[in-house]
Amino acid sequence: MARTAAVRRPSLFRRITAENSTVRRLDGLMLVAVAGLCVIGTLLVWSSTRTWAPGSTGLVKKHLLNETIGVVLCGIVAMVDHRAMRAYAPLVFLLSLVGLGLVITPLGATINGSHSWILLGGGFAVQPSEFAKVGLLLIIAMLLAQPAEGSDRPRGLDVTLVLVCASITMGLVMLQPDLGTAMVLAVITAAGLIIAGMRKRWIGGLTMVAGAGMFSVFYFQMLEPYQVARFTAFVDPSVDPRGVGYNSTQSMIAIGSGQLLGKGLLGGGQTTGRFVPEQHTDFIFTVAGEEFGFLGSVTVVLLLGVVLLRGLKIARQCEDRFGTLVAGTIVCWFAFQTFINVGMTIGIMPITGLPLPFVSYGGTATFANLIAVGLLQAIRVRRQSFN
Repeated sequence: MARTAAVRRPSLFRRITAENSTVRRLDGLMLVAVAGLCVIGTLLVWSSTRTWAPGSTGLVKKHLLNETIGVVLCGIVAMVDHRAMRAYAPLVFLLSLVGLGLVITPLGATINGSHSWILLGGGFAVQPSEFAKVGLLLIIAMLLAQPAEGSDRPRGLDVTLVLVCASITMGLVMLQPDLGTAMVLAVITAAGLIIAGMRKRWIGGLTMVAGAGMFSVFYFQMLEPYQVARFTAFVDPSVDPRGVGYNSTQSMIAIGSGQLLGKGLLGGGQTTGRFVPEQHTDFIFTVAGEEFGFLGSVTVVLLLGVVLLRGLKIARQCEDRFGTLVAGTIVCWFAFQTFINVGMTIGIMPITGLPLPFVSYGGTATFANLIAVGLLQAIRVRRQSFN
């Protein structure tokens, strides 16, 4: 009697490394760049907090925990078909609005002058405005994914709905107030509309409206005093070098003192002496400049550039409109936030509370950034699978 040969199932390693496996279809270069930025960020957080934070090792462990959770979220999102996400975009957007709404209730908490947080206990807090970036870009991509009949441009109704969604989101953020995040949300909205092929007259009209809105904000004094002081210091840092111009002046001193090769990890005098406030969050680039020097700072910027270029490639090669819009808006989000953060530390941009993607300390921002990377990977994986 013939004996049926048992069919051996391929090992887990063979399944993972198979040519058609999901892992092989990921953008490895982007993931390596993101991992490098996270490692650098952890070192800089340790260096900038070790002399003053109670139990600074615990702060670094908390940062590592945030990164670990972010990587898990990135992996989960990357495994989901991005086209299926189109159906969940309204739910994600509504949940982000709920989070923003809870901030302005008694559940909200004020940290560093901005009422943007919800305290969870145990030293943990969540900033819903970071998740709002993801929610807004998904709803924008969903609304603009279907062009007008017989055209490749978005329908007027869809553009109107996008503007309504963006206005509600930015309005809730400005109530906190968080001007930096509102600027990022505006860039995400503009990027989505431009990538979708909105007509030039619409773009011109919206630009005029945005300009009028900015003028009204200043004319009617709708900004908080500390926000006005930041713009004043940007225009003339010498106006009050020990007051409103202090952060800008000290950050440039720290970066300049690093020269070409830097003073070495843990060797920065400006960092150790805490001359620059918030060096582990908004001003973490000053730590890189002082301790790793010009070459180290350029390395950080180049790694971020790799993430942006790979994201652009994913957007360009995607064969469906929704994926292209999601990838394109994520790239614009990261690019704008990087430019603002680095620019404010070297004196070419006003100071805003925007962290450096993948490098600055912060749980919710880390989660949102890595979820966005997961979206980019999901788009690439499904494109490769379709081909």
